[in-house]
Amino acid sequence: MPYTPSGFFCDRLIRERERRDGEGSLNKPLRFNGQDFNTLRQECLQRKSLFEDDSFPATVESLGFKELGHKSNKVKNIVWKRPKEICENPQFIVGGASRTDICQGDLGDCWLLAAIACLTLNEKLLYRVVPQEQSFSEGYGGIFHFQFWRYGDWVDVVIDDRIPTFNNQLVFTKSAERNEFWSALLEKAYAKLHGSYEALKGGNTTEAMEDFTGGVTEFYEMKEAPKELYKIMKKALERGSLMGCSIDSLVPARFETRTVTGLVKGHAYSVTAVEECKPSQHKESKVRLVRLRNPWGQVEWNGPWSDNSKEWATLSKSEKEKLQHQSAEDGEFWMSFEDFKKNYTKIEICNLTPDALEDDKIHKWTVSVNEGRWVRGCSAGGCRNYPDTFWTNPQYRLRLLEEDDDPEDNEVGCTFVVALMQKNRRKERKMGANLFTIGFAIYEVPKEMHGNKQHMQKDFFLFNSSKARCKSYINLREVTQRFRLSPGEYVIVPSTYEPHQEGEFILRVFSEKRNTSEEIENRIEADHPVPAPASAGEESEEDQQFRTIFQEIAGEEMEITASELKNVLNRVITKHKELNTEGFSLESCRSMIALMDMDGTGRLNLQEFRHLWNKIKQWQGIFQHYNADQSGSINSYEMRNAVNDAGFRLNNQLYDIITMRYANESMNIDFDSFISCLVRLEAMFRAFQAFDQDGDGTIRLSVLEWLQLTMYA
Repeated sequence: MPYTPSGFFCDRLIRERERRDGEGSLNKPLRFNGQDFNTLRQECLQRKSLFEDDSFPATVESLGFKELGHKSNKVKNIVWKRPKEICENPQFIVGGASRTDICQGDLGDCWLLAAIACLTLNEKLLYRVVPQEQSFSEGYGGIFHFQFWRYGDWVDVVIDDRIPTFNNQLVFTKSAERNEFWSALLEKAYAKLHGSYEALKGGNTTEAMEDFTGGVTEFYEMKEAPKELYKIMKKALERGSLMGCSIDSLVPARFETRTVTGLVKGHAYSVTAVEECKPSQHKESKVRLVRLRNPWGQVEWNGPWSDNSKEWATLSKSEKEKLQHQSAEDGEFWMSFEDFKKNYTKIEICNLTPDALEDDKIHKWTVSVNEGRWVRGCSAGGCRNYPDTFWTNPQYRLRLLEEDDDPEDNEVGCTFVVALMQKNRRKERKMGANLFTIGFAIYEVPKEMHGNKQHMQKDFFLFNSSKARCKSYINLREVTQRFRLSPGEYVIVPSTYEPHQEGEFILRVFSEKRNTSEEIENRIEADHPVPAPASAGEESEEDQQFRTIFQEIAGEEMEITASELKNVLNRVITKHKELNTEGFSLESCRSMIALMDMDGTGRLNLQEFRHLWNKIKQWQGIFQHYNADQSGSINSYEMRNAVNDAGFRLNNQLYDIITMRYANESMNIDFDSFISCLVRLEAMFRAFQAFDQDGDGTIRLSVLEWLQLTMYA
């Protein structure tokens, strides 16, 4: 849902302040819903009562909104219970957290569970998501907490331990050990983060992998996989990357279909090991193997190298031990790399960023993170197919500073990965939100424009083709792609496929060498050309007409009120048929008086009025230039050019506000709204400059000064 301007920008200012204070980092995660785990637990222990989480209550609302909503029969017999009510001697973790602790229940979240299984392979990563020293004995207060990466910040999510059950069995994720609950509680915390359990239905393993690590994911289609895929997979696991794979189904993903080989189509698997072994009959070559896990905790591959296949008889005892081979219906199995390539259609590898493993010496990334949003009518320009609006999308300047140390294929250049992620669409599903189709294009900045931080205009994109772009626009949470370009300056333009689609995103750029990326934000400034007052004897016919009308309305005191100003302006403006306007509103005229009222009387004298009229004429000329079709209004996407022509340089956030404040439902701005906007801009710039005595671009106001300024403007 779109934010109100004040709500969104207040939230954004608060987030930026929190970042300055170090909030959102690994060591100081944000408190989700403002809940502090240690404080809440201490309160429960002092009161000798168990925590009940009002922000994610044990009710249908937390289960879901449609298939698990109020009208669903599925939820009628669900009872929320604490682990101590389900079994004797419940444990948070039994004998260490492992991939066999994750067995899927009645929720289509295999994508999440496959990622949790990958997470258990790396203890350091696991215990950052699942903080240790939580238990059902010492310090137990019915409260637990988990940490996730969420759109650039780490957040700490607090939950109570009431879990949905049916016939005293867990409804959703469970462990193979009946008295172990860490995986069920982790799933609950992740459901809270997204608003409900049902919000977790259907997804991509990469989503959860990134939320556990802050990493970036790359996809490989098996039919287009590079020759060195085995080496890539092995290296990825060695450096702590998480890896998942799946078999595309021709029917919709909700129909998971089992094949004769025991594999399931439309289902997410974890890759848990990549190894080589040397069977006795293979004198010269080794066999490459891949170990996979089905989140169901059962249903396994039955082909070569499966649990009970004859191939294992060819291995020595030490080889079997190295591979940890065991014959058990636990959902985990080995298969040859060749069979893996033949049967699976897609593999995804989540590479860790520097903050995922602080002591990761194998692989360091440089990461730039930028937040942005597409606003309908202003900065939601759609893809290159829409040249009239494409240029209005947010733009990010990328500087590639150093070439790779060891270029492949002797090609020089800078290797980097661009990742564009749309925010909050899963959480907003219950309001009907779906994932947008998103993508991005990269343009080279001409040398003469290096260092110029101005937003690239429409003509630039009409006469320059992109240097690189994502393979396709796609309706995934994140679109990522690896590129290699020469050192230099580039512009990345992220967009939805269709224009007018409103949403937030983050754009991340990862490279092994230095890069910098930042949103192109114009400097906020204003020119104030003061129209020279017409000297005596040079009055035009229109000026004479105004003097007559002004004297007629103003009377002896020769000053007019807002209501009288409305009368004066509208008597003249109605003669301009090309403006197709109903005239100025009383509110607009009040703003005009606030702008021109130099002596604080709340009225205008003839000199102040003439000054105002000269401004309106100047702005009228700009309006008519962009009102080329004589419709009487200008398109909101053109508004940024019109504002620029009027002498105001603004940034994207301010253009967004102007569109939300002054455009109508059709994203058009009429003459009255156009003038009102420019009057307000001029008044606020003038007031700011009056307070900014030292010219450093910062002012300090008391509450009284702030209210005086904003209430009168």
